[in-house]
Amino acid sequence: MLEPSNNNELPVIPAKRYFTIGEVSELCGVKPHVLRYWEQEFTELSPVKRRGNRRYYQRHDVLMIRKIRSLLYEQGYTIGGARAHLTTDDTKENSTRTKELIDQMIAELEDILELLK
Repeated sequence: MLEPSNNNELPVIPAKRYFTIGEVSELCGVKPHVLRYWEQEFTELSPVKRRGNRRYYQRHDVLMIRKIRSLLYEQGYTIGGARAHLTTDDTKENSTRTKELIDQMIAELEDILELLK
């Protein structure tokens, strides 16, 4: 198993659509029971469940797990702190996108106003 501080030494994520819990465990350096626990703690993690309740993770899930792993193991966050940090990141990202859209709409409205004059 990889040391917690070696997040940058994790294997490259292959170009696949779905990954089993065992594959994700190896890709992220986290045991399967930890992944199942994190699913309960972080709403951002939601693998697809199929036959027999088998979990299939997508690429964005693997990236999120690596981010959570970094927050917990490298940066020293608690579960609650990591959850709050992820929520704050989402809020900042959404507000940045909203500001960009508003600026774009203002520019377009100013162009329309110039055409009308």
